Amino acid sequence: MPDESFVGRALAPGPPYRVGREKIREFALAIGEGASVCHDLQAAQAAGYPDLVAPPTFPVTFTMPAIEAFLRDPAFGWDYSRMVHGDQSIALHRPIHGGDDLVTTIHVEDLTTRGGSHMLKLRCEVADLDGAAVATTHALLVTQVAAS
Repeated sequence: MPDESFVGRALAPGPPYRVGREKIREFALAIGEGASVCHDLQAAQAAGYPDLVAPPTFPVTFTMPAIEAFLRDPAFGWDYSRMVHGDQSIALHRPIHGGDDLVTTIHVEDLTTRGGSHMLKLRCEVADLDGAAVATTHALLVTQVAAS
């Protein structure tokens, strides 16, 4: 049984994640994003950006590993082996660029049990090193209640 005392908590922020140009290019290629500002530094700078621009769904590359680490922590008690991803949303507060150093803080918003499943709602607040908001993600994760 997941530990309900985590609900309402903000976990300690993770270490900064440096957004690399090649990571942006690789992610854009993987999802079929063809915008030149995601692949060509000169095109991005000509459009007024300081560096390559990450596609809007790019935050999953660093928020999901942080979420996975939390879910695999035995202190929380989540059964990762039975988990499915129920829902995901991402709100960008500004574009993510190559060279950004971003910090993610996970917030445990809700944990409910219904119909033989635990449902966990997590929010990740992503900020730059000055603390300015960059993105907010929400995830709904579901795992089966372990048989007794």
